[in-house]
Amino acid sequence: MSNVPADLKYAETHEWVRIEENGTARVGITDHAQAELTDIVFVELPAMDAVVQAGHPIAVVESVKAASDIYSPISGTVIEINPALASNPALVNTDPYGEGWLYRLAVANPAEAETLKSPADYEAGLA
Repeated sequence: MSNVPADLKYAETHEWVRIEENGTARVGITDHAQAELTDIVFVELPAMDAVVQAGHPIAVVESVKAASDIYSPISGTVIEINPALASNPALVNTDPYGEGWLYRLAVANPAEAETLKSPADYEAGLA
């Protein structure tokens, strides 16, 4: 069974969003997604200051099995990328909700987060 933390919102495409106290959003891929990809060997992160729209591709995760587009669950501007993934992309496998996060956004429209799936809805979709 996949780990689905209760404090996150989830996209249909298996990305998660954590809205932080300062109103920014941290984004990564779910435990289910990393398990399906298997061993992640490379992560192509978005450019700093890139402006992204919800539902559009923003990054690529490559595993021994496949390369997969990562879609932005909400719109905003990239303000931080996870530098640890350059030397250790396997963090996405070992800690997808912690050290394996991908990027952080300055959120353009906070209401978009409310359109994402709750943990219970996301988990129900995995069954």
